[in-house]
Amino acid sequence: MSAEISNNRKALRDFHITDKYEAGLELKGTEVKSIRAGKVNISDAFARVEKGQLFLYGCDIQPWETAATFFQHESKRPRRLLVHKKEILKLDNATAVKGATLVCLRMYWKNRRVKVEIGVGKGKTHTDQRQDLKERVELREAQREVARFNRQ
Repeated sequence: MSAEISNNRKALRDFHITDKYEAGLELKGTEVKSIRAGKVNISDAFARVEKGQLFLYGCDIQPWETAATFFQHESKRPRRLLVHKKEILKLDNATAVKGATLVCLRMYWKNRRVKVEIGVGKGKTHTDQRQDLKERVELREAQREVARFNRQ
């Protein structure tokens, strides 16, 4: 069972996603409580391989209100992603290609643990975005025509 915490719809609009990977997330206790309260934003989150480890940047987890300052966490600190060594090497090779990046697609619960879905993406141009929008509009109109035909 996996329950959705946060979804990055902007990533699918801005990037062509080729591969998807699941990664665990190394968190502090106050971060888990904030995530349970729904105070997380992954719209600007991305991953980067550094020194043989994978880190998540730009993920905004708001501080827990009732925690003491000693236990408090920074809202946008880099968080380590937990993946196998072979996957880290694959992701490092994938990002070596010009224009490729690791985008955070969604965050979800899986067996009482927080997981992140990372996608290898290449940026879309403005014309690619317009083409995708045009295809969606055409598909919607075709579905309307089929529904209208089936009603009669």
